[in-house]
Amino acid sequence: MPALLLTDMASKKIIKTTEASSLYQNLELMNTKELLKSINEQDQTVPLAIQKAIPKIEKLVKAAFLKMKEGGRLFYLGAGTSGRLGIVDASECPPTFGVPFGMVVGLIAGGDKAIRKAVEFAEDDKAQGWLDLKKYKISDKDVVVGIAASGTTPYVIGALEEANKAGIVTGCITCNKNSPLAAVAKFAVEVIVGPEFVTGSTRMKAGTAQKLVLNMLSTSLMIKLGRVKGNKMVDMRLSNHKLVNRGIKMIMEELNLSEKKSAELLKKHGNVRAALLAFRK
Repeated sequence: MPALLLTDMASKKIIKTTEASSLYQNLELMNTKELLKSINEQDQTVPLAIQKAIPKIEKLVKAAFLKMKEGGRLFYLGAGTSGRLGIVDASECPPTFGVPFGMVVGLIAGGDKAIRKAVEFAEDDKAQGWLDLKKYKISDKDVVVGIAASGTTPYVIGALEEANKAGIVTGCITCNKNSPLAAVAKFAVEVIVGPEFVTGSTRMKAGTAQKLVLNMLSTSLMIKLGRVKGNKMVDMRLSNHKLVNRGIKMIMEELNLSEKKSAELLKKHGNVRAALLAFRK
């Protein structure tokens, strides 16, 4: 079955491969092993699709870094799975890299209640995305990245259109070629993963691709912003025993100290980076 053709806002037709029929038939007749092997076969294609998009990801990272090193914020905007993935990535930046809450912000069509339960037709409101961004007093110091597997989500497209008018750096992560969203974004990242194992279920390969690109984007930005030393998360928040023990181990390895002395340093200074700097003074 050919990929689905979708008419966008400009009355142009795009090939929407995210909605194309699965390469596998009669899924309900497969046994458990066949299901798992087939899903895994498809999942293995995702990193290769991302590899092709690295030059575009690089441009987005560089543009975002220029803004963020001057104090700008990074906003993710999406609906459904895409919105949830942006929220996950944003929420993990403060504990992982010790950055302030609000430096990376994830927004989802339908508001926070849509994180757990879909809000019907929220993604179809073209004006709401920009209204949600305005609540944060967004400015041209910031960066907005729209996330939409289809590349046709009005909530996201409308927000990026208004952001462009305001002189804000815009990017996107999508899984269809030549989508309306990619046409709007100044720095478009297209990861073409092809048909899903279950036709149209973009929480699968497309969702995996978006998650991996978000990992690359936020992690590379945090490294460039000085939030990693060597290969260690020296600014991580010590919010549980596991992370405290990890911090102690970092200090032991970096300074060649005993576990007891390292623990004392960490307790005194409350942060791996601060402990290392204090010891070396």
